[in-house]
Amino acid sequence: MLRECQFEKLTSRQGNRLRIVFRVDASLEIGTGHVMRCLTLADVLCARGATCLFVCRAHPGNLLNSIHQRGYETLSLPKIGEGAGVAQGTGGTQPRHAAWVGVDWTTDARQTLALMKDKFADWLIIDHYGLDWCWEGVLRPVSARIMVIDDLADRRHDCDVLLDQGLGRSALDYEGLVPSACKIFAGADHVLFRPEFHTLREESYARRKIPRLRNLLVTMGGVDAFNATTAVLEVLGDFPLPPECRITVVMGLNSIWLEQVRDRAENLPYATQVLVDVQNMAEVMAANDFAITAAGITALECCFLGLPTLAVVLADNQRRGAKALHDAGVVEALDVGDSIGEGLHAKLPHLLRSEKLEKMQRACSDFMRELDDRRGNTGLIDALL
Repeated sequence: MLRECQFEKLTSRQGNRLRIVFRVDASLEIGTGHVMRCLTLADVLCARGATCLFVCRAHPGNLLNSIHQRGYETLSLPKIGEGAGVAQGTGGTQPRHAAWVGVDWTTDARQTLALMKDKFADWLIIDHYGLDWCWEGVLRPVSARIMVIDDLADRRHDCDVLLDQGLGRSALDYEGLVPSACKIFAGADHVLFRPEFHTLREESYARRKIPRLRNLLVTMGGVDAFNATTAVLEVLGDFPLPPECRITVVMGLNSIWLEQVRDRAENLPYATQVLVDVQNMAEVMAANDFAITAAGITALECCFLGLPTLAVVLADNQRRGAKALHDAGVVEALDVGDSIGEGLHAKLPHLLRSEKLEKMQRACSDFMRELDDRRGNTGLIDALL
């Protein structure tokens, strides 16, 4: 049995530095969001003196190179063919997204153990919808403590700390899903923003004192599996934007729709640039006057910078947060399934008026001020260090 596998608990510290290992994947199916939020956390932890290492499977669309370019050590789990089976978890159950792992969970656990056998961790941080308490329990011998990042609250975990940054989440959502001693950080009070967002925040608000539409941002996710970007550009091509308006499109390097988006952008009646694999997202957001984004953390980042936003729900796990932001008047949420075009045609004429832009910016400011007051002492980083 895997649970009987033991390794010598080597010292994990390099000097006084903690070793933190992330188990997280990106792929054409999974997208890039899990890796990006882990990188944000890693940046904060490294700034506090920790060393971070990433264990990722080499799925098509993985971000191993991008993680390495950010300065982090990476360990690659092998890509497995599509025919690999997915084993049943203990008790005949498995996570709803188990297929995202690419192999059965026992194989993934064995391979991860093999990579970590001489890299005992102070913390193992897992951000993966396809893994649950069965996998986590097997990895206990190679980590002093385990943290899980989740936003589904749909499966059991064997962890010491759980983080769910979703708007409207509370510890009650994980009742019965984590050990009684697990410390739960739930809700947007615990959202981590990269340092560049804090640096540019004041400047971003200052440039919006006179609301006007000169620059429009479109960013529908690093992978954009549903080609929402093209659907948005189709609408914008027929929409009466101000003649001087410039459109900026942000795409991930691994998006299969990249060339199609570039072709469509070249034929728009407005000056349009397509940026790929952007590393200065806060700067790009701060330079725009309105954003059409996928719902999720990107929409909240726009709010942080006071950028009026239309957030399009592209996945089930985005719906709760988008509704919470919409109900607060901070963003306009669009939850229309496959009918993105119809929804945009209906909403844009109202949203792009100067008075509406000003109202949304004020709502962002009020919302984030209240959130800042609550975020001051969340204790998450202190709990890890």
